[in-house]
Order: sequence, then C-alpha cells, then structure tokens
Amino acid sequence: MIKISDIVITKGESLILNSVSLKINRCETHVIVGPSGAGKSSIIKVISGLWKPDRGSVVIDGVEISSLSENEIIPIRRKIGIVFQGNALFDSLTVEENVSFFLREHRKLTDKEINKRTTNAISTVNMNGTEKLYIDELSGGMKKRVAIARALAFQPDIILYDEPTNGLDPINAKAVLDLITKVKNTCSTSVVVTHILNDALMIADKITVINQGEIIESGDLNQILNSPNKFVQDFFSGIYPIHSFNNPKPITHSLSMK
Repeated sequence: MIKISDIVITKGESLILNSVSLKINRCETHVIVGPSGAGKSSIIKVISGLWKPDRGSVVIDGVEISSLSENEIIPIRRKIGIVFQGNALFDSLTVEENVSFFLREHRKLTDKEINKRTTNAISTVNMNGTEKLYIDELSGGMKKRVAIARALAFQPDIILYDEPTNGLDPINAKAVLDLITKVKNTCSTSVVVTHILNDALMIADKITVINQGEIIESGDLNQILNSPNKFVQDFFSGIYPIHSFNNPKPITHSLSMK
C-alpha cells in the first residue's frame, strides 16, 4: 500500500503540491488526472523517491521513505517500475538490451535469470521477434511497449506510468491500456498519470482529480462522475453529459469519447 500524507513541495517560489494526501491500495489501478501543470507527475516523483517533500510523509509497504538516504531507499526502489512519458530508452541498444539493462545494473542475477526475465517481459507486451531490433526501428507504440517490458522485467510490486498513451494513435493507445489492465492481473499496484480522460475511464479502479497542486476529489468511477464539485463536473463534461452528474446512475458499461 502507498500512503501519502500532507505532502508539500515547492520549487523556487512555485507551490507544486499543497497538502496532498492520498491512499493507493495494493493491486489497485489508481489514475491521477488533471490539467497540464496541475501536479500529476509530481506525485509520481514523490512516490518513486525522486523528489523529497518539504513537508509530509510517503509510506510504501509500511516504510516511510521521504527521510531515507539514497542508499537506504534502494530496496524500496527495487519494488517500483517506472514507465516514463518519453520512454527513456537507449537508441544505441536493441530491444532485449534495453529491457535487460537495469537488471544488469542493479540486481545480482545470473545471466540465465536475466535472460529469462527479459524474454518473459518481451513476451508479455507481445513484442516477440523484435529482440534484435534497435529502438529507432520501432513505431511509437512499440517503443512504449518496450518501456513497459523494461519495467516488468523488475517484477515490481508497483508500476508508475507517466502519460503512457501520450502521442499514440488510437490503436496503439488501446494496446498500451490493455497491457496496463493485463499487468493488473499480476496484482501489481499501478499508478497512472494521464490527461486523457477516456483512458482513465477504461482502466481505473480509483481516480484522483488534482488541480493547482491540490487534490479536488478521489474515489471510484461512480463517485467521480457523480461528484457535486463544480471543477470535477467541468473537467469531465466533455466525456460525460453534465446532466448525469445531477442524476447519478450506476456505471455498467465502458464510455467512449463523443
């Protein structure tokens, strides 16, 4: 479980996160949505330990990480896989070399164990046959799947996705969302940051809405879509008709963009 309590982060004179508290349950797909610059990706940086808060606590599986040193936080980071918005792949390496890179750097595994994990991760994202291809030979959707495979190779308890479908065409975006759902079946906890509301509706167990560094609303799909909060209503109005907020109904089917 991930528990963020009263987190405050400032950068210079800018208030990035303002008293943010959030609980993310084990095996849950928790999607964080909000406008550009709202603080979505900042939450991922806090969870991963890349940013230390000015105030507040971050607890992962019972361990408070915000006060840990770089050496002390390594065991926690080994539980976490990150899929960066820009993929952060190495163009000079092949698919299999990219997927195995951090295993060789950070884990004491035999070559046989590394090869097995790499092969399994590539198979999970349906990229069999691409092992020897270089990154610049791949489409945008394939690059994203390689980035997910690299995260999966760590066999993480938690996977953080930063705008996983940004810039992808609808077919590749759906393939990535299907992968996120598939990963959930392994009981990994997924935290997904996105500004694409239809993506959130397709995969989320819980949704958190953030604006100007503050959490506006957090709950399951029905709670969010039937929220009385004006900002939440306006933010989701392009997908779900405004009148439905005032007439709550159970969500029994997936929603699509109009």
